[in-house]
Amino acid sequence: MDIFNKKQEDGVPRREGGAPQKEGGPSLFNNVVGTLLIFVLIIFLYSYIIERQSKAEIIPFSVLAQDVQKGTVASITVKGEDLEIAYTDGTKKESKKEVNTAITDTLVNYGTTPEQLSTVRIDIKNPSGAGYWLLNLAPIFIPILLVVFIVWVFSRQVRGAGMQAFTFGQSKARFIDPNDKTQRVLFGDVAGVKEAKEELREIVDFLKQPKKFLDIGARIPKGVLLMGAPGTGKTLLARAVAGEAGVPFFSISGSEFVEMFVGVGASRVRDLFKMAKRAAPAIMFIDEIDAVGRVRGTGVGGGNDEREQTLNQILVEMDGFEPTEKVIVMAASNRPDVLDPALLRPGRFDRRVVLDLPDREDREAILKIHARKKPLAEDVNIKIVAERTPGFSGADLYSLMNEGAILAARENRKKVSQFDLIRSIEKVMLGPERKSHLLSKKEKEITAYHEAGHALVASVLPHADPVHKVTIISRAHAGGYTLKLPLEERRLQSRKEFLDDIAVAMGGYVAEVMLFDDVTTGPSNDLAVATGLARSMVIRYGMSEHLGPMAFDDSGKFSRGIPGEREYSEEMSSQIDKEISKILNDAKHVAEKVITKHRGVLDAIAGKLISVETLERKEFEELLVLHGIEPKRLEDEIKPDPTAVSVGT
Repeated sequence: MDIFNKKQEDGVPRREGGAPQKEGGPSLFNNVVGTLLIFVLIIFLYSYIIERQSKAEIIPFSVLAQDVQKGTVASITVKGEDLEIAYTDGTKKESKKEVNTAITDTLVNYGTTPEQLSTVRIDIKNPSGAGYWLLNLAPIFIPILLVVFIVWVFSRQVRGAGMQAFTFGQSKARFIDPNDKTQRVLFGDVAGVKEAKEELREIVDFLKQPKKFLDIGARIPKGVLLMGAPGTGKTLLARAVAGEAGVPFFSISGSEFVEMFVGVGASRVRDLFKMAKRAAPAIMFIDEIDAVGRVRGTGVGGGNDEREQTLNQILVEMDGFEPTEKVIVMAASNRPDVLDPALLRPGRFDRRVVLDLPDREDREAILKIHARKKPLAEDVNIKIVAERTPGFSGADLYSLMNEGAILAARENRKKVSQFDLIRSIEKVMLGPERKSHLLSKKEKEITAYHEAGHALVASVLPHADPVHKVTIISRAHAGGYTLKLPLEERRLQSRKEFLDDIAVAMGGYVAEVMLFDDVTTGPSNDLAVATGLARSMVIRYGMSEHLGPMAFDDSGKFSRGIPGEREYSEEMSSQIDKEISKILNDAKHVAEKVITKHRGVLDAIAGKLISVETLERKEFEELLVLHGIEPKRLEDEIKPDPTAVSVGT
């Protein structure tokens, strides 16, 4: 059982030396065994052929002369010095004659008369051609060829190992050719992030017309760091810059630099910069640069100096850029707080572009891009889908559209309907429905009252977001959930909104205790969410009435190499814990008052959930109106709270 409140929060390059060797491949042992098996097979076949050819009986020439005199020989075929004899009874035998001597002369010498010879047909076939020489030379050359083949296999294995040793330090960057239309990405393919695209248009102009900048003495930034939450489109935007400028794009992950061997990462950095300079103007993109760009000297990563050597080489290479070099280094990270200060100083990554989560209009534009190749039904309203997905990143929206298409295909429909997209929202947020997770009658009643407690408190408190859906159908680890969505986009969240959100999270816990005089494991996630919000209010946002405007957040200590160190005393830590406990207890009392006052509404919501399992916004608001509670509308929203702070700060 859970409450879900979704809010906005913070190709291989071609090289002159050939393509890099592929790792792996057959081992030396497998090659030896395979060669020996082939050798044995060839010997067996050769022996079998020779045996088949040697089945005929070989007789002395004197016996042949006697058989001719007896009249039992039908024909003799002469092949050089070899004789093939066919008898009148059908048997075949072989013999040999003297070289350079006619067979008739030899037979006459053995006492055969001309009359006896006339009864025998004699055919002369002079052996010639490739077959004859191949047959005679095969016993000599086949063993020699096998030995040569084995030596070649072994030498190739050794040479391959040597080549791998020479190419081990070469860059593994993937390459996108500007003329490859199938992989080309433009700014039109990236929706939202308007400010980020405006910042990067200067990079495109410089790569297209560098003389305009150089003539006036301007120097374009050498490095551009893209910062943002996962899935906001950092890699896609970097590819769009290369696509707009029409220049080669080299892409590599920060983790691909570091290997177990010392010096490999630095060697790959040098090779990557050399490739980019050779292809200039070009863009070099390092994804997840925090894998090698963390603060040096902290011992993080098992004391591996290889990572620091790689970072040092990156710093040196970026410093070595000349003003006229047209190579732009772009990097992406969702943890800019852990990066080394030397990497961020002016002259290296001196331009930082922040990619925020998309707002409603941007989400609508992103959904339209992902819907280009999907047949949509007439009832699809992309605007409604965008309104119901606050806090979704570009990757989440792609997954949403893809899941909608999968649902339609699973039900053998040719078009994606609005119902598919609405179901996909919940699937992306919470996971698939657990249809096999059947609740007992008692568990179903507890879950219904739990979710009704969340929904009721959210509907009554003035600063909580309105409820869009309540269900007791299990998804992922949640036995049920209450979906709350803000009426309008906002970047700030006030103290009153935090307090109401904590009270809503406590609603399920309070409902269970008040109605069943007991508590289950269902509210565990709600309590974790409420505690996290209360802690953030105290140590991050300075929203504690007792402690005042002070920040105690020490989450950034880890990036500076001193994990666990706090800048406040044990006494202050105790006061922080007391303040967090006070906020949670006050929120609990608020939820108790709401549920006690509107007990009839709670029973009505729970009863309806038990019978139908899911209440959409319209049905839920009808229940509220029936019991005298006015649903929240945009025009009824309160004025901006002067105590609001930016949750992204």
